[in-house]
Amino acid sequence: MVVAGGGIAGLEALLALRDLAGDRAALTLVAPEPDFTYRPMIVEEPFSDQPAERRELSPIVEELGAELLPTKLQSVDPASQEVRLGDGSSAKYDALIVCVGARQRPAYNNVTTFQSAGESLRLAGLLAEHLTPQRIAFVVPPDANWPLPIYELALLTEMRARQLGRHDVQIEIFTPEAEPLIVFGTTASHAVAETLRGRGIEFHGGTRVAEEDSWLIVHPGGEPLEVDHVVSLPVLEGPSIEGLPSDEHGFLPIDDRARVKGVEHVYAAGDGTNFPIKQGGIGTQQADAAAEDIAASLGAPVEPEPFEPVLRGMLITGEESLSLKHSLTGGHGEGTASSDYLWWPPHKVSGRYLAAWLSGESVHVASEPPERGLEVEVALPKEWHQEPMAIDPLEPPRVD
Repeated sequence: MVVAGGGIAGLEALLALRDLAGDRAALTLVAPEPDFTYRPMIVEEPFSDQPAERRELSPIVEELGAELLPTKLQSVDPASQEVRLGDGSSAKYDALIVCVGARQRPAYNNVTTFQSAGESLRLAGLLAEHLTPQRIAFVVPPDANWPLPIYELALLTEMRARQLGRHDVQIEIFTPEAEPLIVFGTTASHAVAETLRGRGIEFHGGTRVAEEDSWLIVHPGGEPLEVDHVVSLPVLEGPSIEGLPSDEHGFLPIDDRARVKGVEHVYAAGDGTNFPIKQGGIGTQQADAAAEDIAASLGAPVEPEPFEPVLRGMLITGEESLSLKHSLTGGHGEGTASSDYLWWPPHKVSGRYLAAWLSGESVHVASEPPERGLEVEVALPKEWHQEPMAIDPLEPPRVD
C-alpha cells in the first residue's frame, strides 16, 4: 500500500491503514519533505516566536513498520499499478492513496499573499514599523476554497495592534461570502459575526475583489480598494498528476469512498481532490474512507463507510478560540459554535488518527460529545458526491 504525501491527509491515511489493516498491509510513504508540518497553525507564526509544530516523518514511519521514500510522486501508471517518483525510481502498488495536496498561487499582483508554506508574513513587524494610521484589508479571492484563515489573520492582527496601543489601525475583511464563514451554517456564522463586531473588524460580505489594470477593484460598485496594505489568500490549483484523471483545474475526481474515478486501486484525499472545500479535517475524513475501503478489501473486519463530510474548524482569535461544526450532508441543524471543545482530542484538525497521534493518545471511540437538539433542521442532498462542485465554500448550504 503506497501513500503519496506527508501532510495531514497522508499521515492520517498511513495511521488509519496500519490500525485497520494491521499486518495485512505493507506500507510505503512517499514524501518529498522530511518533516510533517501542522499547517493550520501557520497563521500564528507572524505573531509568535514559535513556528508551527513540525515533526520528523522517519520516526513515525519506522514506528508503523512502514518504508519512507523521500521523494515526490511524479506520475502513475494504473495499467501496471506502478508509481514513478521524482528521483527516477519507481514502486509497485496494490492500492495507492494520493495525498499530495494542491499548488498555491497568488490571486493578485503586488499584495501580500498568505501561504501555508514558505516565508512567514510580517504582519506584526508591519504594525511596529509603520506608526502612521493604517487601513489593512484582508481579502478572500472569488476562487478561494477555504476562507477561515483570513478571519484568523484579521483577528490576530487586531489583537497585536491593541497590544501595541495602535488604536489607529482599521481592519476590514472583503469576501464573496454573504455572511462570515457561512459554510459552517447560520448559527456558527452569527457567532463569528459577533466576534468581528466585538473586535471592531469591518466585514464586507458579498464583495468580489478583482484586479483591473494593476488596480484592485471591489465589486459590486466598481470602487478601487484604497487601503495601506492588502493581505490575500492564495488560489489553489490541482496537482495534475500524469496518468490520473483530473478536472479542468487539475484536481482529482473522487467518489464517496475517496476512489479516483475511472481508475482501479487508486484513491485520493485532501486538497488535491475535486471536493470544493479544501480543509485538513475534510482531508482526514477522505483518508479514513479510503483506508477503510482498502482494509476491507484485504479481509480486515472493517465495515467501510462512505465519506460524509462533517466540517469541524477551530477559529483562532488570539483570545478565546471558537470551535465550529456543521454537517454538510444535511439533517443536522444549522451548525454549532462554542468556546468549549466540540471534538476530542481538541486539535485544530479533528482527524480520527492524526489528532490522537499529535496528542500522544490512543484513538477515541467516541470523538465527540452528544449533540444538542436544535429546533431548525436543514435537509441537504444526500447524493452530493455525484456532483461535488455543487457545494460552494463561499455560499450558504443549498436547501432542497
